[in-house]
Parts: sequence; C-alpha cells; structure tokens
Amino acid sequence: MTGRGSPAAPAPAGERIQKVLAQAGLASRREAERWLSQGRISVNGSVITEPGTRVDLSRDHVKVDGRRLRPAEKKAYYLLHKPDGYVTTTRDPEGRPVVTDLLRGVRERVFPVGRLDYHTSGLIILTNDGDLADRLMRPASGCLKVYHVKVKGTPAPSVLKRLSEGIVIDGRRTLPTRITVLGGEQHTWVAVVLQEGRRNQIRRMFTKAGHPVLKLRRVAIGPISDRGLPPGAWRRLTPDELRRLDGALR
Repeated sequence: MTGRGSPAAPAPAGERIQKVLAQAGLASRREAERWLSQGRISVNGSVITEPGTRVDLSRDHVKVDGRRLRPAEKKAYYLLHKPDGYVTTTRDPEGRPVVTDLLRGVRERVFPVGRLDYHTSGLIILTNDGDLADRLMRPASGCLKVYHVKVKGTPAPSVLKRLSEGIVIDGRRTLPTRITVLGGEQHTWVAVVLQEGRRNQIRRMFTKAGHPVLKLRRVAIGPISDRGLPPGAWRRLTPDELRRLDGALR
C-alpha cells in the first residue's frame, strides 16, 4: 500500500446529450429532453431516452429523427413576427404550419426560443444558440415579455389587481405581473408583463377571472421590440440588440 488511497475514478467521457444537441444548434436543452422522451434520438443505432447519456461526436453516431448530427453552424439570431395559425415548433405531427416555414431564404438550421400558442401572434426569437435559448427561458433570467391582450368586457380594477398579484393555476401561484389598461369600449385592451411563461398562462388567467382573451400578441422580449415588423416577416437581430439582450439576462 502506498498510503495515498485508491485512485479517483475517471470522469465520464463526452458531454450530456442535451448539451450536445444545444451546441449543435438543434434545440434548447429543455426541448432536447422532450425529444429524448419521445424516442427521437439514437446513439450508435440505439434509441436513447435517458437525459444523462453522454456522447462524443468524435466517436459516436448521433441521429435525430434519423438524420445524422453534424457540427454546430455559425451562430444565427432571427426575430420573427409569428402570425396567428402557426405552431411554435420545427415540426408538427398534425401537419399544421410551423414557424420555420416562414424563414424562406434562411440557410442556418434554427429553432424557436420558447413558445407562442397557435392562436397567439407576435415576436419570437429563433436561433441555433442553445445556451442563449436556455438562458432566455429560465424564469429567473430577468427577461420580461410584454403582451397586448384584448379581453372580453371590462375587468374591474380589483380583478386586475388580483391577477397582477398572482392567482393559483394547476396548484401553483403565478408570479406577480404588471397589468396596464390600454383602452377599449365594449372590450378592453391591456398590456401584461410576464416574468414566467407557463403554457397558456395569460389566457388561463383571464378566463379564470371571467374575461376570456379575444386577441393576444407579444410585443417585446426583454429589450427587443419592433412595431414595424409585419406578421410573417423576419429579420436578423442586430449586434446592438444582442448586446442589450445579453445585458438584460441574469
């Protein structure tokens, strides 16, 4: 015996599969976990479902939906005004239009950051930067999203106060929001600032309060906004916008 104890076990080779997919520009790590659970990923010919799986692209053959994973492309960042009637994914089993269908002329393979409901319009970022996507989607990131919402009727100030302080949905209280009345007669437009993004959150909040949503569009993602971008149109984010976006994230 040398008195030095047993040698340390070697560190597992490779990177976690979620990180590899994110670095390759295919999806955020959260989306990659969904793909694993759906059986869409194989390594060396075998379907894998375990998020902790480690792979090394220098020796492992990784496929997504049967297509070989290639090295990451140059980072690309786009801002799209999603119209009503599009799904915020890169493919849809029901055959509905997806947001990437609108990116005609874009050569990079990009994915949407977060989700907008099928009938929700507005701004969404598409990128192949998985690390930025994960930072943007964390509730604690500090990236606030602003929505303009048309609701049925005229909510009383007490109702808006209750919604802004947080209500219970699916057993969990929503985080505080800022709600500002913009105007309207028979129905009311309000601005809602969210710091989280639970599925159908705004629609469910106002439905529970007795004022169902009639129209919903996202007008800002942190410091990123563009009132002149028409539905269905897209553009690259500018270097200044990327700097301001990075500075807004915790």
